[in-house]
Amino acid sequence: MTQVLDCRDPANRSHAITEAVRTVKSGRLVVLPTDTVYGLGADAFDSDAVAALLSAKGRGRDMPVGVLVGSWHTIEGLVYSVPTAARELIRAFWPGALSLVVKQAPSLQWDLGDARGTVMLRMPLHPVAIELLRETGPMAVSSANISGQPPATTAADAQRQLGDLVDVYLDGGPSEQQAASTIVDLTAATPRLLREGPITADAVARVLDVDVASLAG
Repeated sequence: MTQVLDCRDPANRSHAITEAVRTVKSGRLVVLPTDTVYGLGADAFDSDAVAALLSAKGRGRDMPVGVLVGSWHTIEGLVYSVPTAARELIRAFWPGALSLVVKQAPSLQWDLGDARGTVMLRMPLHPVAIELLRETGPMAVSSANISGQPPATTAADAQRQLGDLVDVYLDGGPSEQQAASTIVDLTAATPRLLREGPITADAVARVLDVDVASLAG
C-alpha cells in the first residue's frame, strides 16, 4: 500500500525516514524531496529496483539514472579517480544543485542503464534527502515524473504522475529551486556543460577558471 509521509514536522520525520529506508532496502521505490525537484529513488546496487524505476518513468536504458550521495566522501569509492575539476566544483557547490558526470570505478556492481562506464553524481542540499541517503547509502535517483512530463516540485505532483508504482512518498514541501540540477561532464580532458540549471555556466566557469564558451564543448 502506498504511503504519503509528511516530513515537514520534525516529530514525524524520523518515522517517515525509517519507513523509506525499509522500503529502499527491500528493493522498492520511494519519492524524496531534494533542493531542485522531487526525485524517484531506488537502491543503486539493486538492478531490479533500478529497472523498476526506469519502467515507472517510461524511460529506456539509453537514459541512465544518476546517483545521489549523502556525503562528499562517498564518491571516493564510486569513481575511477576524482578529477581536480570535480574537487573544485564539489568544494564550491556541494551540497547543492550541481550534478557531475565522471568515470565510475570499474569494480562497481550496479546497472544504472547504458552509462558506458560513467556515472552522474550529486549531493543534494535537503535535510530529508541527506538523512535518507546516510541510512541507505548511494541511491539511484531520477526526477519524479513520467518521462516527457514536467518534473514534480511537490510530493502531490509526483503522486499524480506515478501513483501506486511508488511505495513511499516523502513530503518535504515544495522544492526550493523548482528546476533540475546543472550538469557538468568531467569525463574528458575539457569540462562540458550538459545542462544549465540553478547553478549558472558563469558560476561554473569562474570556479574552474575557464572561459564560459569552452564549457559548450
